Amino acid sequence: MARTTYLDLARLRPMHQGKGLLARLGRSVLEFLAAVGELHALFRQCVQSLLRNRPQGPVFLTQLYHIGYLSLPIVLVTGASMGLVMAVQSYATLHRFNADNIAGAMVMYSLVTQIGPSMTALLVAGRVGSNIAAELGTMKVTEQIDALRVMGTDPVAYLVAPRVVALTLLMPLLGALAGFAGTWAGAILLTGLWGVDPGAYWHLTQQYVSTWDVMMGVAKCPVLGLMMGLIACRAGLQTRGGATGVGESCTRAVVQGSMMVLVMNFVLTLLTNKLFNLIYR
Repeated sequence: MARTTYLDLARLRPMHQGKGLLARLGRSVLEFLAAVGELHALFRQCVQSLLRNRPQGPVFLTQLYHIGYLSLPIVLVTGASMGLVMAVQSYATLHRFNADNIAGAMVMYSLVTQIGPSMTALLVAGRVGSNIAAELGTMKVTEQIDALRVMGTDPVAYLVAPRVVALTLLMPLLGALAGFAGTWAGAILLTGLWGVDPGAYWHLTQQYVSTWDVMMGVAKCPVLGLMMGLIACRAGLQTRGGATGVGESCTRAVVQGSMMVLVMNFVLTLLTNKLFNLIYR
């Protein structure tokens, strides 16, 4: 039998590495397709449960409180801070060209179309997504979800649907509030402290930022909220093991939700721009 030398192993190693890379790539693609199918099935179950029965009032109001009201402070603070940062950067750039008054249009356009929806969705994915995954994951590992099925209660209708609906309905409001806070924070900084003419500031803002821009920015939010709710609920329902499994579900919900926000924001931006060109050609 021929002996395998180190030279032979060195020659075979790139081939094994290539096979391993292809295997990991194929596994990732299959896992992604499986996740898309599971999200679609969960969405279909939510729609069917909503068509059969409306969400229970106390459960739905509780989700509105936890998702909406408790998220207001961080959303407003983040929106205001983003507005201030955009104002500083815009003023520093435009002041070189003696075009300080256009800073308002740059700040508001960036906030209402991109930064407001995307940053709000990222914050909600971190705060609310982890909370939903932890809550449902704890119920899963302690067999409370199985107990609901034994009692004849549909877990999707009782646990998933209220959370998904609440996130879908509240995301436009949270995104609009973040944009509002950022717009006024930037305006106060530029017109109140740095001496930009208020009349020209708001006139140019109204001239360059249309109602379409505001509507399309807000229209992104329910889509992002729906996807985040489904991802967080799926992560919670798939929890395995004890406390470690709950932590992994929280991490998975936040990471997948954040990546979805970034990808969907890009896709929705392309779609809204294409729609604008078709309508206002």
